[in-house]
Amino acid sequence: MIKYSALFSLLASSLLFAGCACIPGGISASDTPLHAKPYTVIGETEGSDSQYAILGIIPVTSVNSLRRAVKNAKGNVGADALIDITVDCNMQWWVLFTKTVTEVYAKGIRFKEAWEGDNEIKR
Repeated sequence: MIKYSALFSLLASSLLFAGCACIPGGISASDTPLHAKPYTVIGETEGSDSQYAILGIIPVTSVNSLRRAVKNAKGNVGADALIDITVDCNMQWWVLFTKTVTEVYAKGIRFKEAWEGDNEIKR
C-alpha cells in the first residue's frame, strides 16, 4: 500500500510541476534599415535557438539567444536581411529540466545593386 501511495504522489507531483507556455516575442518590419534599397524576396524562412536547464536554474546548454535565431533564419535561405519578422518564445517545464526556445519567422531578402529599369542609377 505504501508503494502505491509513493507512486501516486510521484505521478501527481510530476503533473503539477510540468507545463508549457508560449510568449509572443514581437513583430518587426525588418532587422536592418532598408532606406529605399532595392531588394528581392527570396522566400519564407524560420530559425530558432534553445536552452536546457536542470531544475530551471542550472543551465546545461548555452544561453537562448534571439541573435542566433535570426542568424539561423538568414542562413537557411542565404539572406542579407529579414522582413516581416515575427518572434515567439516557448517554455516547457518538466520535473527535472526546462527548455526555452526562441523561434523567428520571416521572409528572407537579398539586396540588389540598383532598382530594375532605373537608368539614372546605372550611369
